[in-house]
Amino acid sequence: MFEDSTFESTGRIHTRSRRWMIAVFFFNTSILLALILIPLLCPQALPRPISNILVVVPAPQPQPQPRPNVQTAPHVTEMPGGQIFAPPRIPTGITILAAPEQAFVSNIEGMGPAADTSNLFHGPSGPRVVHPDVRSTIRVPSTIEEGLLIRKTMPVYPPIALAARIEGTVRLAATISRTGSIENLRVASGPAMLHQAALNAVQSWRYRPYILDGQPVEVETTVDVIFTLSR
Repeated sequence: MFEDSTFESTGRIHTRSRRWMIAVFFFNTSILLALILIPLLCPQALPRPISNILVVVPAPQPQPQPRPNVQTAPHVTEMPGGQIFAPPRIPTGITILAAPEQAFVSNIEGMGPAADTSNLFHGPSGPRVVHPDVRSTIRVPSTIEEGLLIRKTMPVYPPIALAARIEGTVRLAATISRTGSIENLRVASGPAMLHQAALNAVQSWRYRPYILDGQPVEVETTVDVIFTLSR
């Protein structure tokens, strides 16, 4: 026996490990199949999950709103006693009045007893024409005002700008009155040495009045004064 337990044995040791492994494999497989098939064949044997508890919150009670205090006018009937009576006799002919009836007086709100109701049912006499306020100043492009220019004074080239060889365009903003004279003249852009010369020249310019709806109006426009040196 001791000889069989040593490593120097000549192969006389007969182990049962392979058979044991096969048996254990089939045993574990049977347990696994049982765990899979039992829930499928008998689902009622499974433990039931705990049901969810639904908590219902009662809806808030609506607050009673105060009823509006509505005062109704007393009903006035046009029939005496609320009854309809038949006429005592039925007329057989048409009565022709000897004098014209009294004119009907309308009780329309906003009309007095002497109001003129001749055009009440004839509709509007025509479209109402609304004229713009000609007293306000409107904006007009400089190209339009150039066509209304009737007197133009050429600017005098400043000696300092001439000696410094400065040239360019001075843009002036101006208001042309209803009579065509220049008002509120101011510099918008341009070389500083040429500002005063442009102001002195444009101040004496005159225009024809700008007519709008048959009336002269004030206009706001720009004037360009070009200074160019001769080559």
